[in-house]
Amino acid sequence: MDWSASTGWWLATGVLVIAELATGTFYLLMLALGAAAGALAAHAGAGLIGQIAAAALLGGGAVVAWHLRRSRQPAALPAALNPDVNLDIGGTVQVDHWQADGSARVHYRGADWDARHAGTGLATAGEHVIRAIEGNRLLLERAPR
Repeated sequence: MDWSASTGWWLATGVLVIAELATGTFYLLMLALGAAAGALAAHAGAGLIGQIAAAALLGGGAVVAWHLRRSRQPAALPAALNPDVNLDIGGTVQVDHWQADGSARVHYRGADWDARHAGTGLATAGEHVIRAIEGNRLLLERAPR
């Protein structure tokens, strides 16, 4: 069976897409775009050097562009502080009293939780906002009045 150059490029595109689906590495999709550009160049009648150039320019350019885009984005918060990961962050709890060591026991979502004061100033009783979660401990800050 005699394959054309475009068939090889389309197979490479498929392998890169499958590899991306298996690993979740978005950069492989950028390289798959480059391989698709090589296939389209082959369909247009370009020689091997033209096909490789099209694949390298589009695939490499897409990788560089994606890398630059990601480097300009702010770094993600650690999971303990990220409200997209821990939906409890930003929730409010009522603290009846604080222990001398800055800890308290609070009732939240139907269960009792250990809590620690993470705000500035003295820990006083009242309404507090969950700022972070460390294991099964809530880090609380006094709610704005």
